[in-house]
Amino acid sequence: MIAYVITNLLFQFLKIRARTQLQGKIKKDSSILIVGIGASAGGLESFKKFFSNVPVDSGMAFVLVPHLDPTRESILTDLIMEYTSMNAFQAVDDMKIEPNTIYIIPPNANMTLANGRLKLSPPTAPRGLRTPIDHFFRSLAKEQGDLSICVLFSGTGTDGTLGIREINGVGGMVIVQDPSSAEYDGMLKSAIQNALVDYVVPPSEMAEKLVSYVQKRQNVKKKEYKIDTPSVMNSIKDLLDLLRDQTGHDFTSYKENTLLRRMERRLTINQLHAFPDYIELVKKNKKELDILFKELLIGVTNFFRDREAFDLLEEKVLPTLFKGDLANKPLRIWVPGCSTGEEAYSIAILVHEFLEKSGKKKKIQIFASDIDETSMERARTGVYPDNIAADVPSLLLKKYFKAEGNYYKIKKNIRECIIFAVHDVLSDPPFSKMDLISCRNLLIYLKPAIQNDLMVLFHYALNPKGYMLLGNSETITGSSNLFLCINPKWKLFQRNDATPAILNIS
Repeated sequence: MIAYVITNLLFQFLKIRARTQLQGKIKKDSSILIVGIGASAGGLESFKKFFSNVPVDSGMAFVLVPHLDPTRESILTDLIMEYTSMNAFQAVDDMKIEPNTIYIIPPNANMTLANGRLKLSPPTAPRGLRTPIDHFFRSLAKEQGDLSICVLFSGTGTDGTLGIREINGVGGMVIVQDPSSAEYDGMLKSAIQNALVDYVVPPSEMAEKLVSYVQKRQNVKKKEYKIDTPSVMNSIKDLLDLLRDQTGHDFTSYKENTLLRRMERRLTINQLHAFPDYIELVKKNKKELDILFKELLIGVTNFFRDREAFDLLEEKVLPTLFKGDLANKPLRIWVPGCSTGEEAYSIAILVHEFLEKSGKKKKIQIFASDIDETSMERARTGVYPDNIAADVPSLLLKKYFKAEGNYYKIKKNIRECIIFAVHDVLSDPPFSKMDLISCRNLLIYLKPAIQNDLMVLFHYALNPKGYMLLGNSETITGSSNLFLCINPKWKLFQRNDATPAILNIS
């Protein structure tokens, strides 16, 4: 008995000392870093190992989104407080986030983050189709941007994957539990296979990774790398040369600030001190260069992204493409920068629905392109995690997808109307005679001169009176004479046939 007490006291001493050592590494920042944590079956043991090692005064706030039984009161708050001396609360609507505090989603609720406060709402999806982790992670990405941090623990299914993709897209950080250390590995494997994950470690090692990341991020930000500094420009040039040699793609058309932000992120993730250190790393580690390539593509997408934009296509564009002489011609659509295919499939479903409702018949040809071969392979298979149920209306999900375990597969009639092709819109010859081009959220990463060149290219690729849909943050300021603005909010344009197009892209 005495030996047991001594052993337990020694364990507690070592645990406190480890926490103290981690606390000493963190230099306080004026912004509260909010860590979103998702878990399902087996998550309680992961919480225990994680919070037993997290410093109690890290300055971070932790928001837990486990899958809870909606019919029972949760005792998770009491259980968590057994492993940490931080305050833990079950969240209530409009609760303000404070540092060094844990917040836990209540049963039978969705939770989001807005203006530093937690917002609760009743679930809209039926039980079994709810994805509360994705729901919160997406709001975290929107609210926190590149300050976003998320952790995914043990669980079945695919919840969390789509939210992680959003967080990666804004430059946040992602930690996923090592599947070999988890009681259930379904959610973990889905995230690792379908998203970019920064660290894959057991829960007992996550606190150290988290604290080291925060400390390194603060140090990198304090250096204030500026794009016009010769050393920074030289590092960017060296990286672009390495990327071109390995991938065959030239990223010199990308905005320097976009390149700089992604390089800073990889510097932080790899715990390096300066850009020359990172250059040396990628020279030796081709896998890291491949990760940087994928991060530069920023392939954040989902089905029916910005639903109002699709409503606009359905109400304003499709009816005009089935009138007069156009009624007997194939409908040709191009989706450049399509990533893993969700946008192209969404448009194909939209067109099929329009044809069915209107009683019309028309051949559909959709060309979806991207420079990433891996994304094209995934798009061609048409298989997606079952959490797409959060984005695809239930009637369309049943009609155009086939359930296969924890995944949905696009049905053959939709898949066959799309050609997925590896294609660089900046250098390869364009597709032509298009009725619609949907190119959303690509232009914002490119230099203004290249944006203008693409506008000329798209004008050339479109049929007379053809339409172009851009992302809602994108403009055509330098090429406004080439297109008529149909809807300024959702950036829908129509080809101005009075202006001849001169193709300048080389």
